[in-house]
Amino acid sequence: MLSQVIAILLPVFSLVLVGFWVGKTMNINFAPINRLNIDVFVPALVFSSLVAMPLNMSQGPLIIAALSVLLLPGVLFICLAPKSMNFKSWAPTLMFRNSGNLAIPLFGYAFGAVAAEAAVLLFVVSTCLHVIFGSLILSNQRGWQNLVSAFKTPLFIAALAAITLNLGQVHIYQPIAEATQLLGQAAIPVMLLALGSQMTQLQLDGLKIGLINIGLSLLTGAVSFTLVYLFIPLPSLHLKMILLFSMLPPAVMNYLYAERYQNEPHKVAAMVLFGNASALVSLPILLLISLSL
Repeated sequence: MLSQVIAILLPVFSLVLVGFWVGKTMNINFAPINRLNIDVFVPALVFSSLVAMPLNMSQGPLIIAALSVLLLPGVLFICLAPKSMNFKSWAPTLMFRNSGNLAIPLFGYAFGAVAAEAAVLLFVVSTCLHVIFGSLILSNQRGWQNLVSAFKTPLFIAALAAITLNLGQVHIYQPIAEATQLLGQAAIPVMLLALGSQMTQLQLDGLKIGLINIGLSLLTGAVSFTLVYLFIPLPSLHLKMILLFSMLPPAVMNYLYAERYQNEPHKVAAMVLFGNASALVSLPILLLISLSL
């Protein structure tokens, strides 16, 4: 079992390490690369996956489970966290996890091609909810205008187009489909390289906040997964994926929203960076548990 975990995580962490080396030694600005990824490669990945995915009621339990593990940590934070912890700073890092940079390649290496479509579906559900939450809850004004603008992004357009074509049973011209798949294949390695480059920004003065957030993230994730396990029947593969999905480190987008709306961005940066760094320890343990289900 341990050798299986190493085989799964080694390709992921190797690319993260390369990204860290690139960030340390080459002084490369990843901002335009990240924009290219989120506006071109990722929409292509989403489109090529969703347009071929069987969309029917069988996907319902997975979507409900995903929404549950996304929303429940926020509810738990409201009920249990002291008032000194700002909801707009802390709760999003517990709710919206690294379902792109880390989850998509992780699911692929852990469960094979059979998990690819479900991994993209989880990413789309998380991203859509995050945009809605960010526009309406985290912003201090013009929430609906922000939401309308978000729905015009390439990611949303790609997802909507793919779902429409899928439900309409419209077949894509094969060379176009292959070109889209080729573009989408670039998304995952770029995600991992970008994640590694962000690790160069770790600073020890945010360690305490980072460690508290890691503990809260694992606790709320574990409670959310337990409720899903007890009340939402899922196939074995989807159950394993939801276990990992519910306890991944925070998404980088949390920092982007915190910076945009000035919700303690320095604290959120520490939560995101230390949370993702902690994956070196937490992911092997979570994978062992997941593979044993």
